[in-house]
Amino acid sequence: MNSKETNVSGHAKPDRWYLSIMSPNTKGEKFAWLDPTSIYINGEAFHDLLDDLVADLDSVTCDVVAGLDAMGFVLGSALATRLGVGFLPIRKTGKLCVDTDSVSFSNYSGRTQDMEMRQPAFAAGTKVLLVDQWIETGGTMDGAIRLVERQAGEVVGMVAIAMEENDKTAGYRQRFACATAVKPHSDLQQQCNRQSLDSFAHYSPELAFPKIRPR
Repeated sequence: MNSKETNVSGHAKPDRWYLSIMSPNTKGEKFAWLDPTSIYINGEAFHDLLDDLVADLDSVTCDVVAGLDAMGFVLGSALATRLGVGFLPIRKTGKLCVDTDSVSFSNYSGRTQDMEMRQPAFAAGTKVLLVDQWIETGGTMDGAIRLVERQAGEVVGMVAIAMEENDKTAGYRQRFACATAVKPHSDLQQQCNRQSLDSFAHYSPELAFPKIRPR
């Protein structure tokens, strides 16, 4: 049994165990229904998440990873490092001090926003892997696809912790190579679709605390 299959205490870890430490929303309807950043806090969890995503991308070749503002920056830059390629931030409009191309999109709450990407960002034909933390309605990802394709880039895949199932995301899975920590058609996927995880009943912030290293 290798280190991926056991925790630091040598005990067996369930597959995708780190998904059980995601935090429920405690602030109400104006916020997203969960906070996956608990995974990033815990080094073992973050490491295993990246291991699984990289394994799922084994057949995908990309030249650059493009991360969506803001939490796609965390997952995307870490993934780019693992894949040995560069990282391209796609930002909310008004943040970059260089020439940009921008698009409008509807976010998960239905609010219209604008995003931008530096122009030029890459040569025509560059293979781009799009990364966001979570894909709910697909509106944000649609904007990113338009930005990449308007510069003649090729979107070769998408990565997220989860992609909620709807007509839009079904189209993504048909058109692109998609890697998600939450496996499609799984029980956990159904929990994500109804936006309530069984693990919330047992959630504690301490589950995500970083391991304290000996001094």
